[in-house]
Amino acid sequence: MPVSFDDIARAAERIRDVAHRTPVMTSHIFDERARVQAFFKCENLQRGGAFKIRGASNFALSMAPADLRRGFVACSSGNHAQAVAIAAKALGVNATIVMPLDSPRIKLEATLDYGAHVVTFNRQTDDRDAIARGIADETGATFLPPYDHEWTIAGQGTVALELLEQAPDLDAIMTPVGGGGLTAGCSIAAKALLPAIRLFGVEPTAANDTWLSLRAGERVSIPPPTTAADGLRAPTPGALTFPVIQRNIESVLLVTEDEIREAVHFLLTRMKILVEPSGAVAAAAALFHKLPPDISRIGIVLTGGNVDLDYLRALG
Repeated sequence: MPVSFDDIARAAERIRDVAHRTPVMTSHIFDERARVQAFFKCENLQRGGAFKIRGASNFALSMAPADLRRGFVACSSGNHAQAVAIAAKALGVNATIVMPLDSPRIKLEATLDYGAHVVTFNRQTDDRDAIARGIADETGATFLPPYDHEWTIAGQGTVALELLEQAPDLDAIMTPVGGGGLTAGCSIAAKALLPAIRLFGVEPTAANDTWLSLRAGERVSIPPPTTAADGLRAPTPGALTFPVIQRNIESVLLVTEDEIREAVHFLLTRMKILVEPSGAVAAAAALFHKLPPDISRIGIVLTGGNVDLDYLRALG
């Protein structure tokens, strides 16, 4: 394992004054429809609107002071971008974020509002990592990866650490899967606390790189996917995160765009919480009965709430 439970516990202490301890919510109506008892870890209510502040702040606070002063470079469609911008502003350093041209407007504007400099790229033709690392080489700034680094994984794992304090004795936990930092970190924390717990990742059918990789037994790359879940468009699992997922995750469940849309609509209209498409995929998997039938108590991570207003209008 690239990260230990102790790493995650230390990360929780390190980020205590930066990241919020988010609430866990329940819904009898959801439970009736999903035929499970669901406990929602509401990272949509996190600082910056998503869980990403946990990994970004743990990374920043783990750095040597001399490196920290040179600032950060990151690449993201939005949530990691905001997290890095928040961390940089809090620490008084510069941040440059490489963002795709088709990033949701709400995420782009928020990143700029936090004081970051934004460089855009074409998702279909450009290599975002190469652009970001080129900027880092030119400026001396540190590249802050969205998922594939020990410090980032440890920070994301604090989600499960909190969840299992707030809702003990879960049968399983479900997390959305993008590059795999959240899923890997949460699986390490959860298995340390409850060795028998069952863990599931969830991806959109249109962005199923981790599902394909697990079936192939190795990391698989897919073309840039088209899905409303913009935070889950990583074309391949991380080099560090994928072996952890292979070891700890029972399976990756797939949900369609219509199922994601219905989950976002249900969470907003019935539970009165705003969750973005990327953040709602695990709820969609439960709502549409993708889980094995013997699971009763399930922790569901709602990873973010930064929803583009055009998407909301289209919900009807």
